[in-house]
Amino acid sequence: MTPDTLSRRPREICMLAPVVPVLVVHDAAIAKDLAKALVAGGLPALEVTLRTPAALDVIREMADVEGGVVGAGTLLTPDDVSAAVSAGAQFGVSPGSTDRLLEACVAADLPLLPGAATATEAMELLEKGYTVQKFFPAEASGGAVALKSLSSPLPQISFCPTGGVSLKNAPDYLGLPNTLCVGGSWVAPTGLIEAGDWDGITALAREAARLPRAA
Repeated sequence: MTPDTLSRRPREICMLAPVVPVLVVHDAAIAKDLAKALVAGGLPALEVTLRTPAALDVIREMADVEGGVVGAGTLLTPDDVSAAVSAGAQFGVSPGSTDRLLEACVAADLPLLPGAATATEAMELLEKGYTVQKFFPAEASGGAVALKSLSSPLPQISFCPTGGVSLKNAPDYLGLPNTLCVGGSWVAPTGLIEAGDWDGITALAREAARLPRAA
């Protein structure tokens, strides 16, 4: 994977829609229905976090959904990368970065959104070729005001802020020149998932897909 690929492919994924659903799914049996509902609402890029025992099976199921681009979130180790790729993940997301994790993603040809919360972390990733990064935890790290402050000294870097992002504050991030998209869980709330209310989730996805962005 070349430095150009490190930035180009994650950028293409981030530009698919203004919101990337961050999904914590406990039952693989509902994975396809959930993915179809989100894709139907205009959110094709789906981040399945590796926080449940069912996560890899969920990725396998969602990988077959037409129009969807499923990724694995909460990648922490090279083993996570290998398992995610084997399950069919098309991109990865991590809360931070380590050399071993970055090397594993490059070796597996897995596009990655590595996490950064400070200018130093963002600069270190930039040196390695990552011009598209995850700003995490977004709200706890100062929110849109903090992310805006990075745009002038680091105009080469674009971000997907995640962590505390909601329908209410998403426009604050999406209005920034260094934000490509946001990651959020509000488009697939636990209550609607447990109720199997796929129409309700599609409606939330459609609302999110209409959010304007500056980038």
